[in-house]
Amino acid sequence: MSSCAVFIFLFFFSFLTSFRVSAQDPYYRHHICPNTTTFSRNSTYFTNLRTLLSCLSSRNASYSTGFQNATAGQAPDRVTGLFLCRGDLSLEVCRTCVDFAVNDTLNWCPNQREVTLYYDECMLRYSNRNILSTLSANREFIWINNQNVTSNQTGFRDLVLSTMNRASAEAASSSKKFSTVKSNWTAFQSVYGMVQCTPDLTRQDCWTCLQQIINHLPTHKIGGRLIVPSCNSRFELYAFYNESAVGTPPPAVNTPPVSAPPPSGKRGNSTVLVVAIVVPVIVAVLLVIAAYRFLANRAKKIYGTSSAFDGDDITTADSLQLDYRKIQTATNDFAESNKIGQGGFGEVYKGTLLDGTEVAVKRLSKLSGQGDAEFKNEVVLVAKLLHRNLVRILGFCLQGKERVLVYVYVPNKSLDYFLFDPAKQAQLDWTRRYKIIGGVARGILYLHQDSRLTIIHRDLKASNILLDADMNPKIADFGMARIFGLDQTQENTSRIVGTYGYMSPEYAMHGRYSMKSDVYSFGVLVLEIISGKKNSSFYQPDGAHDLVSYAWRLWSNGTPLDLVDPTTVHNCQRNEVVRCVHVGLLCVQEDPVDRPTLSTIVLMLTSNTVTLPMPRQPGYSFQSRSRRDPLDTDQFTTTKSLVGSVDDASITEVYAR
Repeated sequence: MSSCAVFIFLFFFSFLTSFRVSAQDPYYRHHICPNTTTFSRNSTYFTNLRTLLSCLSSRNASYSTGFQNATAGQAPDRVTGLFLCRGDLSLEVCRTCVDFAVNDTLNWCPNQREVTLYYDECMLRYSNRNILSTLSANREFIWINNQNVTSNQTGFRDLVLSTMNRASAEAASSSKKFSTVKSNWTAFQSVYGMVQCTPDLTRQDCWTCLQQIINHLPTHKIGGRLIVPSCNSRFELYAFYNESAVGTPPPAVNTPPVSAPPPSGKRGNSTVLVVAIVVPVIVAVLLVIAAYRFLANRAKKIYGTSSAFDGDDITTADSLQLDYRKIQTATNDFAESNKIGQGGFGEVYKGTLLDGTEVAVKRLSKLSGQGDAEFKNEVVLVAKLLHRNLVRILGFCLQGKERVLVYVYVPNKSLDYFLFDPAKQAQLDWTRRYKIIGGVARGILYLHQDSRLTIIHRDLKASNILLDADMNPKIADFGMARIFGLDQTQENTSRIVGTYGYMSPEYAMHGRYSMKSDVYSFGVLVLEIISGKKNSSFYQPDGAHDLVSYAWRLWSNGTPLDLVDPTTVHNCQRNEVVRCVHVGLLCVQEDPVDRPTLSTIVLMLTSNTVTLPMPRQPGYSFQSRSRRDPLDTDQFTTTKSLVGSVDDASITEVYAR
């Protein structure tokens, strides 16, 4: 074939290919148009909306970055909108998708003021509220590859999460808030990941959004994606994005280029001399820096100034600080009618922010045992923790002596509100109880292993498990939590804090706490959920003085189903109940070494093929019955075997570490 013929063939092939791509409609995925506020076609809002859509799809719009925002009109008919195109697509594909979405929006959502359209290639969003530079990670939508991971599921999950977390860090730090990443899975397969935020978000908000949705990815499947209005993430076992457009990330270690040998003579000698001087100087400087950091950290530990937060944490906390007057307005100045709970650290109120967001406001008592350190500890910790089974913090206030925490509102109060009330126990059927057990286990697993920090909760109990509208559990109250170092497995303290009935023996007697301390508390909680009985106020006439001992007696007698709450015993899955009792007893073993880790516990609860070891007689359940108030079985009880005073309201004292 002549060169002229080859040129003509390539020209026509290129033309036909580009024609096919440009003519193809964007692939529609989903739309959100909540029917909360609407408009009519003859309204000012509709006029402003048409102006906005015209602006976004105009040839003058900037498609080069794949992101554009605009506003049209004045309040109360102002409309704000934006589009976001996938970072690996060309300018022309982006423009085509936006044009299509603009023309398509009124077909899907003809009269809603708030709309989000998702396509494979782009997203279009507009609202009568200000949506710019505002993190929105609710209303998530997920697409899952139907094929399961068939081997080494834990290894695959770890690889996906580490791969996506690496992409998140790169995206949050980039101007486009977009990143792709690739990791080897087997010799012949790779995991491909892609994450993206709207570029109007700050670095911290982008990171927060991505961390939240990555933790919800279906890592038991070979592929999946999750989208929320402010960010999205996806992984597959094939290259689903345009690798040539995004380029290949630089290798972790760059190989120096091959160069010609140095010339001989004085020039070569001078080069050797420079190297001989510079290299030792650099090494010496690095050694000095390392020594300084070692001594500084050692000094902090010696003088008890080591804390759970560093400079990064302080910035995170400061970025969450809210105006106290807004919280007063949201709660009607902490009106008694808005009060929904009370604990040892203060009162909890329901509130509604100006944008309509329902919140739970925790107003700390000025006389509570929680000091500034615990307050800041809880803010910093919870702000960094993003998981479906952990309560999410929205912000905090510091106003004189007032200290306020603002959380996402969870409508169904706490687990103990239903679990230990004979009139409400029936609302927790076995299916819900089993789901709560699994959700709490996954939440603690995240704290121990999957979050950026290794966190020991230290006060896991039924009153610290909140329930959302669908009865999904949310672990709360991190005022006593402790962060562990990378290789740390245990910590000692001379001040015991926590709740009777949930404390592990080694913590109650010797002040040693670890991940296995949380495992012990989880085991007690599992037995409480199964039985509907509270460990700290349990008593049987036949001599069983605590729920753990009673459960062990039933297990030893071969009658574990006798432990089940009578309201659920006739409708429960008996094999699930027996397995949960088995797991609960393994968790409350006296020797921490005999207790399973949370990753093993989650596997035990979700797989019927895992063989469980036989439990031995559990460790002693530490409780106190001195000075018991008959109306409140856990208020301010003491015991000689413990240092300090501990109650069900989780009173904390500050101590040096």
